Amino acid sequence: MKYAVDKKEQYVIFTLQEEKLDSPLSPVLKSELLTVHAEGYKNLVLDMSQVKYADSSGLSALLVGHRAFSEDGGIFIIASPQEHVTKLIKISMLDKVMNVADSIENAADQIFMHEIDGNKEEEEEEN
Repeated sequence: MKYAVDKKEQYVIFTLQEEKLDSPLSPVLKSELLTVHAEGYKNLVLDMSQVKYADSSGLSALLVGHRAFSEDGGIFIIASPQEHVTKLIKISMLDKVMNVADSIENAADQIFMHEIDGNKEEEEEEN
């Protein structure tokens, strides 16, 4: 599986450099996402701009990433999905569960808003 990882201060951009996210690649993607999470990163942007096709096993990998990063108060965002992938996400109603952004910039904005909201909640709990 070809991919690139760009580690920022607040989040990681994981760019999938494959045209298909299907059963041969899904287990590898799950493993890589869990590895990034285990390294201590709370927030991840999955850049899917190069992915033209995904199937149910690909969606399963996305759900694993979503679950892992959401467990400890982080956020997992799918960025720049192409039309086929967007349709699949909507048909499966995963757009109601997962965060989807039309660009990496919008995903970064969502992360910063999530961080601000998380800090507010922590302050309220302390008071």
